[in-house]
Amino acid sequence: MFAFCQLLQYSLDCSQKSRQTSPFHHENTMNHLRTCVTPEGTFRYGIHKPSYTVANLRQNSRIQVLGSDEKGEPVDNAANFPPDEVAVHGADWIFEIANPLPFKGTTYIDKEWADASAEDPGRIRITSPPEISLNQTLAAAGIDPRLIERLPEPLLLALATASTDPADLIRLAEISCEIEKDATGQVNGLRYARKPGRAPRPVIHNHLLFEAVANNPHLPDSYKIVMVIRPGAQGGSEIVGEWPKDEQSHVYEYLRRNSYIAGGHYAANMAEDAVRYSIEQLSVQDMRALRHLYYQRTYARLAAEIALPTADQKRIWTSTEVEELRRTITDAVNTTKCLGHATLWGWNFGFDYAPSRYRLHASHQQIHQQYAMIPETVEAYSGDPNRAIGILPSFGCGDMIAEVIEQYRALHQSDFFDDYCRAIAGNRRMDGRDDLESSLVVWSDDNAMLFIPKAQTSQWEMQLMTKRNGRGEIVGNILEADTGVRESLDTGIYLAQKTLAALGAKMVTSIEYPKRLGGKGCTGQPLLYAFLPRLPESPGAFSEAQLRFINGHYPEDFAAVCRRHLP
Repeated sequence: MFAFCQLLQYSLDCSQKSRQTSPFHHENTMNHLRTCVTPEGTFRYGIHKPSYTVANLRQNSRIQVLGSDEKGEPVDNAANFPPDEVAVHGADWIFEIANPLPFKGTTYIDKEWADASAEDPGRIRITSPPEISLNQTLAAAGIDPRLIERLPEPLLLALATASTDPADLIRLAEISCEIEKDATGQVNGLRYARKPGRAPRPVIHNHLLFEAVANNPHLPDSYKIVMVIRPGAQGGSEIVGEWPKDEQSHVYEYLRRNSYIAGGHYAANMAEDAVRYSIEQLSVQDMRALRHLYYQRTYARLAAEIALPTADQKRIWTSTEVEELRRTITDAVNTTKCLGHATLWGWNFGFDYAPSRYRLHASHQQIHQQYAMIPETVEAYSGDPNRAIGILPSFGCGDMIAEVIEQYRALHQSDFFDDYCRAIAGNRRMDGRDDLESSLVVWSDDNAMLFIPKAQTSQWEMQLMTKRNGRGEIVGNILEADTGVRESLDTGIYLAQKTLAALGAKMVTSIEYPKRLGGKGCTGQPLLYAFLPRLPESPGAFSEAQLRFINGHYPEDFAAVCRRHLP
């Protein structure tokens, strides 16, 4: 033991001496928490300006002709086989920006790419896919369109996801499953098969093709409804809530019984008479309906946790009733300092299948939102699943933000989000230009702001964050959000989705980072939402697995483009 203490003291002495003598001591201390936010209310980042020499360790050369140019002269690969060492002078600058939130990694911006986007912001968009009709192509060539039925599966999948012709898609739908029609030829259901001891199941011949074609926006709604949208079409999940049909919207709330999220996982799905397969179809009323069910369910569950009476069952609660219940729960929680639960909310928008059978995003195209509530703790086990040995904190993604706040406060004796907001308000471009826009804010009101993070983890990432009110308070979760704040959040989410869709985004993951409920929440933690589009040539690979995110534009230019596309 004495020897161990001596060794420990020696290590501490060496560490202290190293810090005192190192010329990088100040920088290392500042970067102990890996973030670009500083206590001065600015962003700090690195710039790589590479020039280097590479020793040539190649022994042989294989000079070959690659082809010929427009004059018939040969083109060879001699440049690939330099005779001596390679000197690289003035390679592209690379900006290295630690994410404001350390757990989200680091973003790298190539200056050459970003400069090109700054000069031509029109580069920041995804072009719409062309119209595709195999049915018309075959007809024009005098080929029987029934040839589609004989295509190999990879081609069927490609056609099911890419075709814009309802005739193609109807044929594929009827290949994939047994469709039933009424006497007039209108689609009215699927054929079902019964097996002893099991609920009836639809007769599906090719599940991948079924999913791919049912999720194509160009398939007629009558087919979508019977294949995947009508309640019961996708199984026996119970409908336990509803935004009743009005002139603009209609939403069902489904319970997902056996989910990886224990204790109640819910999905708010657009109903069969309010089909929404694209963000262009999404209305403000739809967003209000989807989010209302989230607030209503969360407050109802919290009321049950602390034994509070609620409004009558089997009907939707009015906004006033929801707000009254929220206030009652808040008063009770503030008195007892109980709970410690966390909310979970998310939305995967956009579906696609590759011909290689890889699903590329959400499980279905229909606009929907998912939510749940996470307990404070979970029982701990080790080896024996029948004997608990203690408890563990249950994971919620907002807890990672709480850790950042606490570590930053301990390191700098300053509030992380106050400094972050000052950095956003006083943001300066990384390229040093003052002739282009520098604001990161896309939209803002008294309660929340939609902005572009200085280090985007998705090339088009947007974030929505609550703001301090006039009393210096900040909303950290939906229990703390009154009617006005909830309306601001719903508006910000709606604007984010509409703006990204206007730029051509087809697949967007949206997540909520909430503060823990009740007295267990972290002081100074705002409610934060992240919107993460998938770009066609950014599938995620080894760089992203290391939390290294590669970007081709400055965040200020993306913010400017988003402002121009606000609905």
